[in-house]
Amino acid sequence: MISYTVRMKFAPEDREDIAEILRQLTAASRQEPGCVSFIPHQVEGDTDAVLIYEQYKDAAAEDAHRRSAHFKKYAVDGLYQRMLERSREDLAALA
Repeated sequence: MISYTVRMKFAPEDREDIAEILRQLTAASRQEPGCVSFIPHQVEGDTDAVLIYEQYKDAAAEDAHRRSAHFKKYAVDGLYQRMLERSREDLAALA
């Protein structure tokens, strides 16, 4: 299982557009056969920050996600064009 979070920061004026992009990306990502979980969150106390919790069945499923047309459309051509900061934390399950 591949699990990680992606944290991104956006300008306040982009908040509504980012929310719509995330709705579209989430709906499409959850349809992928190897996607176990894809949950975007707004960070409490920081309305310009978004954290996405993602889980994929394996590395091939994660790769398929990144090669998908919807990832290119909504993440690469959408979120990535507007984000001010981005970080990723890879997670290892304890149990």
